[in-house]
Amino acid sequence: MTTGLRLYRGLEIYPLVYPHRATEPGFGHNYDEGFDAAVRIQEPGSADGVSRSRVFRLASAKPFRNAGDARRASTAYAERLIDTCPRDTHVLDLQA
Repeated sequence: MTTGLRLYRGLEIYPLVYPHRATEPGFGHNYDEGFDAAVRIQEPGSADGVSRSRVFRLASAKPFRNAGDARRASTAYAERLIDTCPRDTHVLDLQA
């Protein structure tokens, strides 16, 4: 499940939010156990349509209580990665 794009310091941020427990065949979604989150950071598209991107998973001791909390945490995590990236390194080249 994805939600909207945010542009931050010239990079696109896409929060990725999904149920903590996978949906079993024949059953509805299980949102009661909370949500996990990741974030895709992507360079804006170029004229040739090629851009780099990378997904970073949030390490969390327990699932987020709701999708909104997970989305906000993934956006904040991406901003923190971008802000703390060393000057001579691109955030998409980080070892996380």
